[in-house]
Amino acid sequence: MMNIHSVPVTPDIRDQVLDLQLLPEQRGYIEPVEQCLEEAGQLQNWRPVGLYDGGTLIGFAMYGWFFREYFPTGRLWLDRFLIDRRYQGRGYGRAALRHMLDRLALEHPKKDVYLSVIPGNGGAVRLYQGAGFRFTGEKDVHGEDVMRLVRSERNSGKTHGPP
Repeated sequence: MMNIHSVPVTPDIRDQVLDLQLLPEQRGYIEPVEQCLEEAGQLQNWRPVGLYDGGTLIGFAMYGWFFREYFPTGRLWLDRFLIDRRYQGRGYGRAALRHMLDRLALEHPKKDVYLSVIPGNGGAVRLYQGAGFRFTGEKDVHGEDVMRLVRSERNSGKTHGPP
């Protein structure tokens, strides 16, 4: 049984988090962890976390609440999410994503969750769609496809883009 939890990236675990690796064919789909941590150091909205199963580091995620940039409603972004190549194919992706969505729901109740994927990253798209994310039709500043998980009370039926 998995015991998935997340821990803020501190100097104590930074080197371990930096050692996380993707499969070679996945490297173009997400920024390196080092770049993520640099961005988190420059913009305090970001919250980088190590993803654990018990005492074993299995992955990394970074999320943040951005109000001013998306005034007046704000947006909650799950911007980076990865499972180390040694732990892929074991159900950790689904379990860790569920954990992160639960964490975001606690920290930011009833806020929709946004993320973006590089076109062609079918594995990530299937994972996110399985959790309820849908494409919005938007592109982010890097040209990635934006997906949204609707959690707000204002769900009017017009919140999802094409599947």
